[in-house]
Amino acid sequence: MHLRPLTPIEARVLGTLMEKARTVPDSYPLTLNSVVAGCNQKTSREPLMYVSDAQAQEALDALKLLSLVFESSGSRVARWEHNFQRAVGVPEQSTVLLGLLMLRGPQTAGELRINSERWYRFADISSVEAFLEELQGRPDEKGGPLVVRLARAPGTREQRWAHLLCGAVEVAEPLADAMPAGERQELEARVQVLENEVAALRSAVQNLCEQLGMSQPGHQQ
Repeated sequence: MHLRPLTPIEARVLGTLMEKARTVPDSYPLTLNSVVAGCNQKTSREPLMYVSDAQAQEALDALKLLSLVFESSGSRVARWEHNFQRAVGVPEQSTVLLGLLMLRGPQTAGELRINSERWYRFADISSVEAFLEELQGRPDEKGGPLVVRLARAPGTREQRWAHLLCGAVEVAEPLADAMPAGERQELEARVQVLENEVAALRSAVQNLCEQLGMSQPGHQQ
C-alpha cells in the first residue's frame, strides 16, 4: 500500500492506538479522550506533544480515509482502533517496531528490543535487526521502505533507526563518521603533534623576548 506522508499528529495518534491495543487491551478501542491522553502523556514519548481534542479528531478522520483506523460500532461513545497491520501489509513484529518509532523517535535495535517488552517479546537483538532490515528493503511495489538506518551519532557505537511514515529523514553521515577509523586516528595524532610544536615555539619566543627586554609580537609594551 502506498501511503501519503503522515503529519506528526497523525503519526502520534496512530502510534497511540497501536500501543494501547497491546498494553491496555481492556480499555481498547479508545475514546477520543483516551486518544488525547495517550498522545500527550509524559512517558514513552519523544518528542512530548500537546494535542487538542480538535486536532486528535481531525487526525482520526484523516487516518480513517487512509483505512489506517476505523470507528467501532455498537457503543454510545465513539471508539477508535487502528488497522495498521492489515492496511500496510506488514507482520506483527514490524507493526510493533513502527509503532515504537512513531511514539519514541529514532532508536537503536537494542533500545527497540527493550522498549517493546510490553508490546511483543523479541528473542534477541538480531531478530529486531532482521525485521528492520526487511522494512528498509521493502520493495516499491509494496509501498517502498518504511524505515531507514541513520548515521551513527558521535560517541555512540550503534546506529539508530527512524520510520519513514512522515516522509524522508536526513541520513547524511557526519564527516568524522565517514572517515575510516585509521585515518581519523592518524589525523588526530598529527594535530596533537602540531599543537605541541606551536606551544613549544610560543614558549621559546616568550623566553627570547624576556631576555631581550622586548614585548611579544601582538602585545603592547
